[in-house]
Amino acid sequence: MAVPVEVMLAEVERAEAARLQSVTVHKELELSFDLGSLAALDTNVPNAGAFRQSLEQALRSLARDNTQLLINAIWSLPTERLQEAIVAKLPEPTTRIPREKPLPRPRPPTRWEEFAKLKGIQKKKKTNLVWDKEKKEWRRRWGYKRANDETKEWVIEVPEKADPNEDQFTKRVTAKKERVAKNELNRLRNIARAQKIKVPGLGLTPTDQPSKAELGRAIHVAKSSTASVGKFQDKLPKEKELKNAGKKRKFQPLIGDFSAERQKQLELLKIMSSKKPKLDLTKAVNRQLREDDQEQAAKRKKMWSKGRKGGKGQNRKGGKGQNRKGGKGQNRKPAMKQRGKGK
Repeated sequence: MAVPVEVMLAEVERAEAARLQSVTVHKELELSFDLGSLAALDTNVPNAGAFRQSLEQALRSLARDNTQLLINAIWSLPTERLQEAIVAKLPEPTTRIPREKPLPRPRPPTRWEEFAKLKGIQKKKKTNLVWDKEKKEWRRRWGYKRANDETKEWVIEVPEKADPNEDQFTKRVTAKKERVAKNELNRLRNIARAQKIKVPGLGLTPTDQPSKAELGRAIHVAKSSTASVGKFQDKLPKEKELKNAGKKRKFQPLIGDFSAERQKQLELLKIMSSKKPKLDLTKAVNRQLREDDQEQAAKRKKMWSKGRKGGKGQNRKGGKGQNRKGGKGQNRKPAMKQRGKGK
């Protein structure tokens, strides 16, 4: 059955009207936009009847209309073509959005960055992938499974001037640990320098006039830095021992007096096999004396607290009060009478 032309035109007009209605939105009060933040503020009074009939439908319709107005405002901005796409140039935002924390401060430059800036050295960006000649593939420059990893070598050539009995693998591991420790120390120094904190040196703090204790500490550190840990270092004239320097543990030699070792083992077995516990008389007497002193101190404290509670009031009423009335007051009046008689 053929469709009349009038019906087709009516359908086209209805579709066009629906399309225009989806783009065009009428509001009593214009919305205020912050296109930099992609935000819109609607100050119109909502339709209470539509909200009572269907809350969800009214909210959907309101959100759709406001979003359409925001999109229309965005496309009114100047546009440009960027990689097969048309983009709009947004202005600077005008709404201040609150933050939980303040803006991060720029990181202060390190000593190397300052030196590079002074000398004009520019940092060259390196690629992350490097060709591995042994594996014949591209691998990461750093980190796990990196290219040309020297630590995976099973044989190392000994240098000409090196000790042939020296372990080159251990030497390589030690050198890496030292580099890591040096980098960490430099990082901490950069942080302290940025916060304007003086970093103390080892043994002697960087002060203009070091004290006697600081000099003694520096001497002790310098002596203990030798291979013998200061065992064969001579003392300076009038040099005193450093306080709170710590005591080193003393171990018995592995090969020495076997009679002394046998005697210690016999004493230990005797203590373990005896049924009666061993009593240290000196320790027991000192402990008893200490407990007696504590009891006497507690009694004196208790008596002193009782005397403060009951003795102060009596002294005030009977002692000081009587002296004021009967002592000083009685002595003053006769003296004044005698002076008057004499005149």
